[in-house]
Amino acid sequence: MNGIQIIAGTACPELAQKISKKLEIPLTPTTIKKFANGEIYVRIGAKVRGDDIFIIQTMTNPVNDCLMELLILVDALKRSSARRINLICPQMCYSRQDRRTQSHEPITAKLVANLITKAGVDRLVTIDLHAEQIQGFYDIPVDHLVGYPMIAKYLIKQKFKDVVVVSPDIGGVKRANKLADLLGTTIAIIDKVRKEHNKCEVAHVVGDVKGKTAIIIDDMVDTGGSICQAANVVKEFGAKEVIICATHALLNGNAKENLENCAASEVIFLDTIPIPKEKRIKKMKIISTASLLSKIIRRIHSERSLGELFKWEEQHKLL
Repeated sequence: MNGIQIIAGTACPELAQKISKKLEIPLTPTTIKKFANGEIYVRIGAKVRGDDIFIIQTMTNPVNDCLMELLILVDALKRSSARRINLICPQMCYSRQDRRTQSHEPITAKLVANLITKAGVDRLVTIDLHAEQIQGFYDIPVDHLVGYPMIAKYLIKQKFKDVVVVSPDIGGVKRANKLADLLGTTIAIIDKVRKEHNKCEVAHVVGDVKGKTAIIIDDMVDTGGSICQAANVVKEFGAKEVIICATHALLNGNAKENLENCAASEVIFLDTIPIPKEKRIKKMKIISTASLLSKIIRRIHSERSLGELFKWEEQHKLL
């Protein structure tokens, strides 16, 4: 692992430290601060000329500050003659704005892709984009990882009985099917009608959940209103136990209260976004992505196939 450096943005320091420890590569010293007017200053504290650089930066609140900090980091590296700049961004911002649903709207996911590419990132690694087609917005290689195998591994260890995987909407059926395949079970679907952003009206449940442990799987939880309503409906339809699973814990607004008061007995997230203590609840379980991302970094740096890693780990259910 020669000629490689790991640089941490300010958005996910704990995850960066875990990756650094697993790779046995110390984080490159970096100064990141704000001027009085809010502008961001960055300085790389080591020589990076000719090295393979991996930036660890997720897009959490405040999202725009995280994005601007990333762009400035990349610019500093480009001007310091880094050989290759790889972005490890577990949660990519603006991925819900991937198309126009009304006239005069932007496609912000494409704008962000342009900004990251033009800044000088050579490769992107991310987890569970809200829409898979966003990969095509980038003119650089994109390694799009998924979170459900890590969730499946945890659920298998818990040895739940009579499990059914529930998709909270039609759009999530593909993800639910894949999780159900790993768990060796069937799926159910919640047919819902969305009235406005972050609010929806549940119509009915398609599939059998009565007397079963219902695993509701989604890519993200924002305010929690939608998925908590889904948990309550599944419980009303006779589910013995309800477990909420999602990759990204945005947890805005009343998310903590919604999750705490809903019918779910357990809430499972990946650590793609840091969850502060004040937003955590007793029934929350956080699964680290550090091991997977460390393996990805090793293989990218050594020019080895990522597909081989997934094939072997899926066969052994080790992702």
